[in-house]
Amino acid sequence: MSTSSQSYPMSGGEDLHSYIHNSSYQKAAIDSLQEKTRLYILEKIDLLSLKTGLSTFTIADFGCSVGPNTFHAFLVCFNDQPNNDFNTLFRTQPPSSEREYFSVGVPGSFYGRVLPRNSIHVGHTSYTIHWLSKVPEHVCEKKSPAWNKKYIQCNNLIEEAAKAYKIQFTKDMSTFLEARAAEIVPGGLMILQGQCLPDGVLMSETWEGIVIDTIGDCLMDMEKSELISEEKLESFSVPIYFPQFSELKGEIEQNGSFAIELMQTISHPFQDMHLTNDFTTSTFRAIFSSVIEKHFGEDVVDELFDQLTKKLNKYPIDFQKCKKQMVYCIVLKRNT
Repeated sequence: MSTSSQSYPMSGGEDLHSYIHNSSYQKAAIDSLQEKTRLYILEKIDLLSLKTGLSTFTIADFGCSVGPNTFHAFLVCFNDQPNNDFNTLFRTQPPSSEREYFSVGVPGSFYGRVLPRNSIHVGHTSYTIHWLSKVPEHVCEKKSPAWNKKYIQCNNLIEEAAKAYKIQFTKDMSTFLEARAAEIVPGGLMILQGQCLPDGVLMSETWEGIVIDTIGDCLMDMEKSELISEEKLESFSVPIYFPQFSELKGEIEQNGSFAIELMQTISHPFQDMHLTNDFTTSTFRAIFSSVIEKHFGEDVVDELFDQLTKKLNKYPIDFQKCKKQMVYCIVLKRNT
């Protein structure tokens, strides 16, 4: 399969199925860390010592998606893939009379340089780095030991496939940190927020992992009903990898361009809630619809997520028995 970089933006627009209306789960995590993050920036970043020659204090949000979650973090340079829905992003900004910043869109994959060297004082990214730059090589190849067989994700149940996903994550994380190290001024900050697995926890043991495996089950049912081809199904996998906490920490330390100022984990605000099947289906549709549509065609999306709702109704997830992912907040300071 192709080794070129892949691009799967969140569902754009402002309709019923768009990411803008189906990202409250991510927003809750961002909101829970927002005030602490702001205070940490004010405490740690010394504007007077940042002798960069820049007349404007510049903040970048990498992997901004379509909003409005990005507006609960930092505003100025909004970066995402070229086919991200920047129109919706900018339409959902506060009115100009209420803004004290200038905003620009910066298209391009953050697995590479997207901004000038030494041009950013604070970088930020949330719920992004679990997206890989591409599906790992060989996981969709039947003759490979890393073939992921009937699974469409890295659920850690096939050892060689899990290794392939980890190798791709390691490469991507190194590329991401190297790019940010070039863009952020010495002494500047890089803030990462998102979800990871506690050490020893498998993706297949979490409710999110169960949902993605259930999507895979629905695709297999559709293949049996000849709604999609066997070839298409066997060549499909989603380019996501949720690292365990120690893996994430290790990749940052290995890079060496940043000092870890803060690395904290908290429970997700929705952790003890019973999420409805409609909420779950809508959330995952907003995340994965572009991946599904690009591989199988747009006619498949409605049927797939209708089947997902039915399967979740028939086999409800016991959230209390699922192991929990962790929400992390990491503050890195660019070494001088």
